[in-house]
Amino acid sequence: MSVTRREPRPQGDEDMVDRAQLESLFVNRKCGDFKWIKPDDVVVEQWVRMKCMFGCKDFGGCAACPPNTPSVPECERLFSEYDQIAMFHFAGTVDEPEDRHAWTRKINGRLLKLERDVFLAGHHKAFVLFVDPCNFCDECVPDKNDCEHPMNARPSPEGMAVDVFTTARNCGYDIKVLAEYTEEMNRFGMLLIE
Repeated sequence: MSVTRREPRPQGDEDMVDRAQLESLFVNRKCGDFKWIKPDDVVVEQWVRMKCMFGCKDFGGCAACPPNTPSVPECERLFSEYDQIAMFHFAGTVDEPEDRHAWTRKINGRLLKLERDVFLAGHHKAFVLFVDPCNFCDECVPDKNDCEHPMNARPSPEGMAVDVFTTARNCGYDIKVLAEYTEEMNRFGMLLIE
């Protein structure tokens, strides 16, 4: 089977107007810290999937995490089908390590609403990648067919084999490995638009 890659649309004035409209939607949903990136800016690597498989408690136990996500080559292909992607940055601290789940759940909820806003603005391909596993349920199920909120479940960039550290650094964000939960966290989500 051969795949034909379509040529990206040339960017003209209408794209700039469209971006202004989209950026207004981003700000309205409190997602104002973002960068526009191209599919080539997204670094997809096999080692990221290995880190999911060996070292993440959600592997095989979460409906929106691997192995319920596409293969690494399929992830790469998905990104190549888009021309505009917004990468969102969220920074914050928590008092207790487990508090991070409530914090990311709120962010994921905003991102999901933003995905709908962008869809309703005429971008039928809009698809969001959460900053963390969705965390909408107290306990996730391993089979996506048993998910209590299948319309809301989305993978994280890591679940789609994205090397978030390299991708974020390439876009100008400062990100490093944190040694303590008291340090400010940097979380990243993505909105694939068109």
